[in-house]
Amino acid sequence: MSAPLNLVSVVGPTAVGKTALVIALAQRFDGEIVNADSRQVYTGMDIGTAKPTRAERRSAVHHLIDIRPPHSPISLGEYLPLARECVESIAAKGKLPILCGGTGQYVWALLEGWAVPQVPPDPDFRARLEHRLTTEGPGALWQELHHLDPDRAATIDPQNPRRIIRALEILQAVGHPVDTADKSPAPPYHSIVLGLTAERLALYDRIDARFDSMMTEGLLDEALRLDAAGYNLGSGALSGVGYTELGMYLAGEMTLDEAVSRAKTRTHRLVRRQYTWFKPGDPRIDWLDATCHLPVAEAVSLVRRFLGPPTPCDTIGP
Repeated sequence: MSAPLNLVSVVGPTAVGKTALVIALAQRFDGEIVNADSRQVYTGMDIGTAKPTRAERRSAVHHLIDIRPPHSPISLGEYLPLARECVESIAAKGKLPILCGGTGQYVWALLEGWAVPQVPPDPDFRARLEHRLTTEGPGALWQELHHLDPDRAATIDPQNPRRIIRALEILQAVGHPVDTADKSPAPPYHSIVLGLTAERLALYDRIDARFDSMMTEGLLDEALRLDAAGYNLGSGALSGVGYTELGMYLAGEMTLDEAVSRAKTRTHRLVRRQYTWFKPGDPRIDWLDATCHLPVAEAVSLVRRFLGPPTPCDTIGP
């Protein structure tokens, strides 16, 4: 039996600096990056999902970005075989696979070898939940999910009906919470997980400044293009932070200042949910503090130790 493949992962909340760190690691260790952000898989959603820029993608090879249009949602069961294929193909080239993202379910499902069923959409079941959504609101559906699978519910925004309905759909088809019931007895990879974190108020300030930068860079224009293409801002793949609020602004439901403020607050809540997947005391994670600086040297040291004695080419660089 062959030895498990080496896999480095960089996780943590949004805006903490994961992209910059994985690019530094990819350049240092001849690696390629596998995306584990559930929004960056979609085309046309560039600024609002904080995708790596074109310059950053030229600096290091990225996989599983821009692989689906927003009207074709990707499920965990679809993501996992794609990610596994990427890891294997990168390793087969003699390069280091580096997983990067803040979608905890994607990360742990890949690292722990979850056997996630590829549950197809159930139109009748979805129609019933959509009807309940209009009469009872998303909070009632979230409470039902919380009763059936509290761990899964804790990771989902109670105001995100798409993900709530999908979680209930999978539970209905499988009959048990897939997050905890179907893990491989042995992890499929030899892995190290680096967790970036920052002091919470400093991170919130960084989030707010980044959203302001997104607006300056053209996030509203991006939302207008998606709206003009027929996408419903606030539903499906576009139910994420920023798109929902700007959709409400375009519909005349709030001012632009209100939309920006609400998006920032909602991103703060997203951070809290991300930390339910990446807990500070989790022994699986080597935590690095990014409050004052990006801890590149510390990360390089941990990865070097993880990979073992350096090769000749590994002696070049920082």
